[in-house]
Amino acid sequence: MSNELSYPAMWTDVVDLRDFYGGSLGQMAQRLIRRRVRAMWPNVTGQRVLGLGFATPYLRVFLPEAERVIAAMPASQGVLPWPPEGPGLTALVDETDLPLPDRSIDRLLLVHALESTEQVRAVMREAWRVLADGGRLVVVAPNRRGIWARLERTPFGNGRPYTMGQLNRLLRDNMFTPVTHASALFLPPTNSRMLLRSAPAMEEIGSRWFETFGGVVIIEAAKQIYAGSAIRDAKVKRRSYLPVAEGSLGGPDDDRRLDPIDFVGRGRAGIGQGPCPIGGALGAEEIAAIAAEAVQQHARAQDDRHRVTGGAVIGRPAQGAAAVEPLGI
Repeated sequence: MSNELSYPAMWTDVVDLRDFYGGSLGQMAQRLIRRRVRAMWPNVTGQRVLGLGFATPYLRVFLPEAERVIAAMPASQGVLPWPPEGPGLTALVDETDLPLPDRSIDRLLLVHALESTEQVRAVMREAWRVLADGGRLVVVAPNRRGIWARLERTPFGNGRPYTMGQLNRLLRDNMFTPVTHASALFLPPTNSRMLLRSAPAMEEIGSRWFETFGGVVIIEAAKQIYAGSAIRDAKVKRRSYLPVAEGSLGGPDDDRRLDPIDFVGRGRAGIGQGPCPIGGALGAEEIAAIAAEAVQQHARAQDDRHRVTGGAVIGRPAQGAAAVEPLGI
């Protein structure tokens, strides 16, 4: 059975998330994960921080420092007002189409989002779009090898879990460079007071010796920026000056005439006197149309051989007239 069938994408309702973090186990999980996130972002002074998913338990620590903190909650999950005091900082969004300008966020925190969405790559592309150049992304996702992903009593047991290697590859495939990583939640998901009191010690032992089996994986990644190279050998367009097919070269008294078919492919002959400037390149279809028009014009001139205009016979160059080369600069 494939991973997609074993672990279908599934959003946890926002009320269930609130109730989990309101309990003793959720509060302990919040402290342990927030400590790891804070170690990755020790200072966000003057920066804009966005949390996508249900990130409010981990955003409060940034409120005194950051220029702006926003909690974006997907519509499939639902939204709750936050923080309880002061103006609301939450927004109900489509996780694949955030209502934010390009490069408007300095720090982006994904919690209870990547394992829940059905459009993982679309979410990652949107995260790349809103992050500023040099911005940082932190992803918190259930660990496939941990016990938390195997029990549905917590929100980390819903959705699609990841191993550290899978999450690294996902980030690289979507133009992010993993920088640092960590694991958390080495205690079993239980409400036992004795185990909850020993959680900090278990975290220290687990992070040192059993990092693979943590309940969640946490990865910080940087936005990749590719530099474009200038085209050095760019082709320079040439401007061509073409004699008019049915006009005189030197003026009304000049009886030299040119066959329009001589200039097919170099530009469309104008009607009037003097040279006709033509700039830019012509496509194959336009050249074919010019050729057809010139041939028809030449045929009409041959049929009208006996008609005299301006002192010269159309279709028959004046005696001694030299071929004229188009000029270009």
